Amino acid sequence: MEESILSQKKLLLVDDEPDILAVLEKEILDACPDCKIEKAMNFADAAELLEANEYDLVVLDIMGVRGFDLLEIAVAKRCKVAMLTAHALNPEALKKSHDMGAMAYLPKDKLGEIVPFLEDVLQYDYRSGWKGLMGKLGDYYTRKFGSSEWKDQFQW
Repeated sequence: MEESILSQKKLLLVDDEPDILAVLEKEILDACPDCKIEKAMNFADAAELLEANEYDLVVLDIMGVRGFDLLEIAVAKRCKVAMLTAHALNPEALKKSHDMGAMAYLPKDKLGEIVPFLEDVLQYDYRSGWKGLMGKLGDYYTRKFGSSEWKDQFQW
């Protein structure tokens, strides 16, 4: 088996739902046992960790932890960020994530496939990463959003 690009990377996982954090951690460590993972369940703890540490990758829930505020902090520190959501799964949140510098916008119902998405976040630059993500999830978003008009806002 080929070694994951996540190997020996330091990740911060932020979600207000402990079961989501547990699934994320398990999926990542099953694929890459030598990842270093830190977790936070609220804005204050996550902001403190972001200010005090360097991370190769940050995974942020949007709702419940002020994900967009954390995104701003993480991007300012030049962290690669993947936004993760269930309740904010809409074209506006996708666009805001993109425009604020997130590298990916992932639905929580794809947690079982999270590792390849996170590997892509680390592997590709901003434009290539979003283009690849839309190649993989564009049809999914169109089904969820009920229309393909959301794509008109972007130039991949």
